[in-house]
Amino acid sequence: MLTMPNPTPLHSTVVAVTERIRARSLASRTAYLERLHEAAQRKPGADRMGCANVAHAFAAMPDGDKARVTGIDKYRVVAEKGPNIGIVNAYNDLLSAHAPLQHYPDLIKTEARRLGATAQVAGGVPAMCDGVTQGTPGMELSLFSRDAIAMASAISLSHDVFDCALMLGVCDKIVPGLLIGALHFGHLPTVFVPSGPMTSGLPNNEKAKVREKAAQGLVGRAELLEAESAAYHGMGTCTFYGTANSNQMLLEAMGLHVPGTAFINPGADVRSELTREAVRTVLDITQRKRFTPIGVLVDERCIVNAMVALLATGGSTNHLIHWVAVARAAGIVIDWNDFSDLSDVVPLLTRVYPNGSADVNQFQAAGGPGFVIRELLDAGYLHADVLTVRAGGLREFTCVPSAGTDGALQWSDAGASKDESVVRTAGAPFSASGGLKLLLGNLGRSVIKVSAVPDDRHVIEAPCRVFDSQDALHQAFQANELNHDVICVVRWQGPQANGMPELHKLTPPLAVLQGKGFRVALVTDGRMSGASGKVPAAIHVSPEAAAGGPLAKVQSGDRIRLDAVAGTLQVLVDAAEWDARPVVAMPQALRAANGVGMGRELFAGMRRAALTAEEGACSWL
Repeated sequence: MLTMPNPTPLHSTVVAVTERIRARSLASRTAYLERLHEAAQRKPGADRMGCANVAHAFAAMPDGDKARVTGIDKYRVVAEKGPNIGIVNAYNDLLSAHAPLQHYPDLIKTEARRLGATAQVAGGVPAMCDGVTQGTPGMELSLFSRDAIAMASAISLSHDVFDCALMLGVCDKIVPGLLIGALHFGHLPTVFVPSGPMTSGLPNNEKAKVREKAAQGLVGRAELLEAESAAYHGMGTCTFYGTANSNQMLLEAMGLHVPGTAFINPGADVRSELTREAVRTVLDITQRKRFTPIGVLVDERCIVNAMVALLATGGSTNHLIHWVAVARAAGIVIDWNDFSDLSDVVPLLTRVYPNGSADVNQFQAAGGPGFVIRELLDAGYLHADVLTVRAGGLREFTCVPSAGTDGALQWSDAGASKDESVVRTAGAPFSASGGLKLLLGNLGRSVIKVSAVPDDRHVIEAPCRVFDSQDALHQAFQANELNHDVICVVRWQGPQANGMPELHKLTPPLAVLQGKGFRVALVTDGRMSGASGKVPAAIHVSPEAAAGGPLAKVQSGDRIRLDAVAGTLQVLVDAAEWDARPVVAMPQALRAANGVGMGRELFAGMRRAALTAEEGACSWL
């Protein structure tokens, strides 16, 4: 492993952002760490809890494991105790990325026994696929599924008989939910265990072309389904650089994985050994004197490293919500100004779809996370002095794993870029900035991902057309009502209105309009996900319309200017008229419809409690 020191001083903006986050978070972070240390000082669960509690906890264990965790075998002989690992598993076989997790617990238990430890599946958490629910009522449960996963993780770990934890999950809301849950048990050493991306299928840009043809009626359902099935064809994450794969990049930059494990395919020979290495890693933390539970590891520097990695790779806009919530779970307060200031100075080092044509397998082959982390470390954009799940620190995450001749894991430096159309050095980046912009103006605060948007589309000014749902926009498109320069405002899509669904199905029709030469953009209080593409979109507009935000005052025909260069989003209405214009209430019929069917009734409390998007849309604070 490489343990060389960081050769370049930290960039001044990285220092400044980190320091203001630390100052802003002082009270909440101090209180969090005090709770953490109090929990960490207790005896192990098998010694601390009552005998009936202990008997319940380990009743189903094989006798050998039971003796190891309690210290007493069935013959009342004192045995040598070992650590007990809690496994929180997001397995289901509906999600392609999570299907491989079915067999991980048995592998983990076997490796734990070999090392004198035990492991139990503490619980399973729900895991939904946004690709399945896009454009359907089920999508309105998606954002809040993150908080449900966090609560399910807490329920799993609340049995409180574990010395450390392994969190098994990969996809969009699942990793943030697992991480939020784990941070509420911040006294436990914790390692995250992914399963990797599916092998490459139909290239993402070819899939996008078929979608645009389908939106125009040029191909039918059979051709579209054939293309989609060729793109999404096996086990593993989807191969575009969306939220799921952004999760994995961020976990590498935070030092929460076995180094280099993010983008190894599920069927690769080294995959199972990496999972065994996760067991060895978490036990190493548990058994050594260096105190690195997850709540200590995830500090202000660690969060800033995640933000920098997101920006340097053109990652998912969803993380401007999710990582705000993750930080809050550790007593750390971040906001969009922090992302924006970092984006101004962090170079864009990758071109992976939708910011380019390559998929994540090509990204991995070109150098992957190890290359990016090394470049950011060497150029002074990442904190090198952070704790990680490995004793060697963040420098270990610049390496790529492989199997030696004896099958054992070995790591080597990521080396030079194998494809400069996919990854580049910090000295010769694709862009000098990270490609995310904070937009301010009389429509509120919002963000835009410009890394995939052509330069000539960074400023759009046009009359707007207001829609109360994404279906209404689709209907107007099909009726040929949008064949002109237009900014489409889709409101009532925020957390309080309907759970803030992704509006990814709006991309094909808007891309068709843009392809015809019209100047178009989207403005919404909803999300556009990690698949945000080449159409300019001001998203996460806060405060949302349902909370009385300015989008509730916009009228069709108003002229709107979206300026990603200046960082503004303005409705060009006379100030006096705008101030006098009433805020329109969310239609009662729409509010009622949003709350019924597909289990949405059960999430009414979360909608009422949800904070703004910039506050992480948290329903638990």
